Amino acid sequence: MEAILRIYTHYFIYYDIEMTQYANEIKISADNPKIGHVHKPNSEATLMGVNVNINSDGLRDKEYPVERGQKYRIIFLGDSITFGWGVEKEDTFETLLEVKLNEIKPTEVLNFGTGNYNSEQEVNLFFKKGQKYKPAHIVLFYFINDAEITPQKSKWEFLSHSRVITFFWSRIQGLMANLSESKSFKSYYSGLYSDDQQGWINTKKALTQMAQYSRANQIRFDVILLPELHNLNDYPLKAEHAKIITFLNENNINGIDLVPFFSSVEDPQELWVAADDAHPNKKAHQMIADFSFDFITRGIKWEKN
Repeated sequence: MEAILRIYTHYFIYYDIEMTQYANEIKISADNPKIGHVHKPNSEATLMGVNVNINSDGLRDKEYPVERGQKYRIIFLGDSITFGWGVEKEDTFETLLEVKLNEIKPTEVLNFGTGNYNSEQEVNLFFKKGQKYKPAHIVLFYFINDAEITPQKSKWEFLSHSRVITFFWSRIQGLMANLSESKSFKSYYSGLYSDDQQGWINTKKALTQMAQYSRANQIRFDVILLPELHNLNDYPLKAEHAKIITFLNENNINGIDLVPFFSSVEDPQELWVAADDAHPNKKAHQMIADFSFDFITRGIKWEKN
């Protein structure tokens, strides 16, 4: 059975198998439990039919010198969406924005996006690896599941190497979600934002810490809320997004919610990277880049080259 599934998934893309391959070939454990995992330096894999190359510092990006030159340097923090899951590097919103920014000012954007991250992990990764790059600007791309608790290494992790176990466990989880309203994505995400939820408490602490560091070091810090791509014209998570924006406003953190910009999309699946995977595709990445541009560049002196 294992051999049959390996042959099948070699020719047909299956989301859970691809994520397992990402974990096995690209990710390694971090020494900081608040980070959990990082990318293996100089690793590569084909995931979702896309070639993924990781540089010597563990970023899905080209090599950058540590010393900041004359270019305006921005660091993007985020999860698998910022990483560009299922999208060619040149089609990610990070690359698209870097190209667009360079039309008006020499700019370099360093992509710290890492799959399966939350805000706590993203901020701690910055303090572990990002500080040395001395950015002028940090942008954290926030997704609704950023309030999850940072997972710890499981003693059963070795089982993830089995495609049979991965395949059938994902089917069981899908069946349970269909049978139980409490497992629906709406109720699950809503539950993350109860005031007593530790993940949300950790998230607020991490964002506050990032904001304080940025102010102390004269770094611009922005937060951009990305949409969950299941229902865009009657968005079911408005209350949760409003709560996040309220927190940002109360703590003088610059933030914008991109959901309203996507509200005219009638069929969200047109923006999915695959039929069983609601990560944003090439078209959605272009939209994120377009809708983020004015917010990222506001109030900054940009001079035409």
